[in-house]
Amino acid sequence: MGDLLTVVLPVFLVVGAGYVAVWRGLFADSAVDGLMVFTQKFAIPCLLFTAIATLDLGAEFDLTLLAAYYGGAGACFVLGIFGARLLFDRPWPDCVAMGFAVMFANTVLLGLPVMERAFGPASLAPNYTIIAFNAGFCFLIGITTMEIVRAETRGLALAKTVADAIFRNSLMIGIMAGFAINLSGLSIPAVAQDALDLMIRAALPAALFGLGGVLYRYKPEGDAGAIAMLCVLALVIHPAITWTIGTLGGLSTGQMRSAVLTASMAPGVNAYIFANMYGVARRVVASTVLIGTALTVVSASVWLLILP
Repeated sequence: MGDLLTVVLPVFLVVGAGYVAVWRGLFADSAVDGLMVFTQKFAIPCLLFTAIATLDLGAEFDLTLLAAYYGGAGACFVLGIFGARLLFDRPWPDCVAMGFAVMFANTVLLGLPVMERAFGPASLAPNYTIIAFNAGFCFLIGITTMEIVRAETRGLALAKTVADAIFRNSLMIGIMAGFAINLSGLSIPAVAQDALDLMIRAALPAALFGLGGVLYRYKPEGDAGAIAMLCVLALVIHPAITWTIGTLGGLSTGQMRSAVLTASMAPGVNAYIFANMYGVARRVVASTVLIGTALTVVSASVWLLILP
């Protein structure tokens, strides 16, 4: 377990450094917003663009891999909704936001650095396959379900709401641009790739530090039962379902590592953004993001023990 902690802990020490820096006033709260804008709207889209543009689509896009990860994500979305409704009697819009939280794992800010430290940069291709569909899959299901339970939009208006949320997302723009380059057969000019590499090197450490600063805002308050349920779904049930589907589907060792370890990550900050967008369940989702991120040290270490 000590060796596993040396893999996982450095990632969370950077998150913790950001948390402490904001907590002690060493890094301004407004500066956190600027740092997250840089990472989420510029540096990480550059990372995803380059990864997808250079990905061997024929070798890496495996339907079983996607079924394993997103089968678990979709199942947890449903379990989160009905668990919130039946166990805690939350209004339906709250339930959807809580289900979205356990569906939208932190695939980029936590999943990539933990996987890279555990198995090396060459192991990340299946992660990029999962990430390529993550925002589109989660926002499509989450927004559609939310709009249905709120009964405010239908037909073309609903489709426009969903499309706007997906195609204005910077991560999705980076991914789609990467696909365009990959499928066209074009190559990225060397000078442009050098510039992208400069951005990419800053992406994950800056994002992890900024994530710590963001999490300082989300102080856990009340709703202990609901938060515990969401953490169990996100950190235990999602990877367990993914592991089961992957085992039955015969995923390779590398694919299983990427799918299960990514599924064991805490809910991402986008879960709070989704709840805040609709003004529902913000406290419970924010607290789940904070507590789940801390507990990921344990969940990731346990799954690293289980994985081949």
